[in-house]
Amino acid sequence: VPLVESGGGLVQPGGSLRLSCAASGFTFSSYIMGWYRQVPGKQRELVATITSSSSSYYADSVKGRFTISRDNAKNAVYLQMNSLKPEDTAVYYCNARRYGLSVINYWGQGTQVTVSS
Repeated sequence: VPLVESGGGLVQPGGSLRLSCAASGFTFSSYIMGWYRQVPGKQRELVATITSSSSSYYADSVKGRFTISRDNAKNAVYLQMNSLKPEDTAVYYCNARRYGLSVINYWGQGTQVTVSS
């Protein structure tokens, strides 16, 4: 399994969680890493991405609250989530993507994040 997420759980509104994604079986440093989320009945949406040189992008809905980071030495990517809101409740997926002659895409199995009092 190329990507394995961990760190999800139940947290109260205003709380924090840190998601981790461990990668294996591919050249991690060559891939753009990202976090996506999905709720039942809705399309999977982009949360944040980070390039191999650590240039990051955030969806407007999480900007200023979430921070994506990566450790190329450990083949890992993280998502620090602060000031969590009930609308952040979703299954969060780790993604690895590389653009070339074709697009190579890997997905993790997902980790549930529930924000509720």
